Amino acid sequence: MRGTVLKAAAMATVLATMGWTPVQQSPVLLGQAPAGPTLQSIGPLTFAPDGVLFAADRNAATIYALELGDQAGGGAPGAANVPAIDQKIAALLGTDVKEIIVADLAVHPKTRNAYIAVMRGTGTSAQPALVRVDGAGKLTVVPLAGVKHTSAGLPNAPAAAADARGRNPRTESITDMAFTDGKLVVAGLSNEEFASKLRAIPYPFASVDRGASVEIYHGNHGQFETRSPVISFVPYQLDNQAHLIAGYTCTPLVKFPVASLTPGAKVMGTTIAELGNRNRPTDMVVYRKGAKDYLLIANTSRGVMKVPTEGFAAAKGITARVDTETGGVPFEPVASLKGVEQLDLLDAQRAVVLMRGDGGALNLEAIALP
Repeated sequence: MRGTVLKAAAMATVLATMGWTPVQQSPVLLGQAPAGPTLQSIGPLTFAPDGVLFAADRNAATIYALELGDQAGGGAPGAANVPAIDQKIAALLGTDVKEIIVADLAVHPKTRNAYIAVMRGTGTSAQPALVRVDGAGKLTVVPLAGVKHTSAGLPNAPAAAADARGRNPRTESITDMAFTDGKLVVAGLSNEEFASKLRAIPYPFASVDRGASVEIYHGNHGQFETRSPVISFVPYQLDNQAHLIAGYTCTPLVKFPVASLTPGAKVMGTTIAELGNRNRPTDMVVYRKGAKDYLLIANTSRGVMKVPTEGFAAAKGITARVDTETGGVPFEPVASLKGVEQLDLLDAQRAVVLMRGDGGALNLEAIALP
């Protein structure tokens, strides 16, 4: 066995010197164990239309597809307002509110219940939990024991160790996910030189390839960037072609054709807006109001932005430094929405948000789409 491994390593070295590298793929594991999936961490979350929940385990650089079955039912439909939901989640998990981190929010496509990814504790002792909120405001920890699942590990994830800047790139191995046209699209970092990746993974999972490397021009920085990951994105049709509308830290808004996301490809996105520096987009959704579509973006320091999508298809790419604070397609701040940290569509008229109140508590609220 050792001789076979050494021969394989030698052959890989020869091929690398010839300028050829094999396509990396990661196997998919079928989750049949009675104990259910074993997650090291949880978040981001996203649903398929049939109710399969995709949960990212960033620490393990692995994505779980969870068929919730009975765990998705039993409560009142919808999602009710829950003030100080962070305190209630902490009590439910038997800990203090300072000991939990709310990682993501997603709405079930059928029950319209809200699902919240939570980390309990800090450091290596932190434990993941999945909490459901129903239409009566009841909170339930979703037990994953016995849940049918498959898992898919990323073949080229960054190492789980601090880099030169003291940051652990593994925490950005998976930054956001969305399900579209039978594929799970995954954003995050890899261990490659062109680190920023977008992967379009067919579901049911069969294997996971190395993904496409994506590059953008950052107008506020006046430079091309390949190591900054997509932070949040949504699938959207432009000129009858599937695209991703993606937000980056500090804060370029970029469009990518989904068809270009082939394994090993290097893809240049089109930067259509600069939304302001010292900011990070946390979530975004697309909705229709009247006869127009809008993109709604929650941000860490620049509030919620409402962006008409009608100019996206024709928008020319930003290819030179933007000396003004913002540029590209227009947007308007939504002054009535302050402290929004996570959001998802609840129905055609409303979104459900996790919003930080004046007293510092995190509230779950259903709001009218602006």
